[in-house]
Amino acid sequence: MSLFISNAYAQEAGGAAGGGFEMLIMLGVFGLIFYFMLYRPQAKRVKDHKDLVTSLSKGDEVLTQGGMVGKIVKVTDEKDFIEIALNDSTNIVIQKSAVSAVLPKGTMKAI
Repeated sequence: MSLFISNAYAQEAGGAAGGGFEMLIMLGVFGLIFYFMLYRPQAKRVKDHKDLVTSLSKGDEVLTQGGMVGKIVKVTDEKDFIEIALNDSTNIVIQKSAVSAVLPKGTMKAI
């Protein structure tokens, strides 16, 4: 038709595309990588934090997620709240899940 453009013809049918079993193996490998690098460490962190929250008791010195350091004055079991004394005159009420760490005894005096 055209002098400068050659005609394009379809290529003949090639061999059938394989790889069904290899695709399953690769999917399994990605699943294992996902489990060991993402899911398992996160589940361990959640379990450790849940154990920390259930072990809170009166007199523990704690660090909250907001960065406040205080001593637990009151723990309510039926509700998920604790009362923390920041100093001699200031008490606050926070959720148990807002505690990020239990500090060693005497930390507040050292600060």
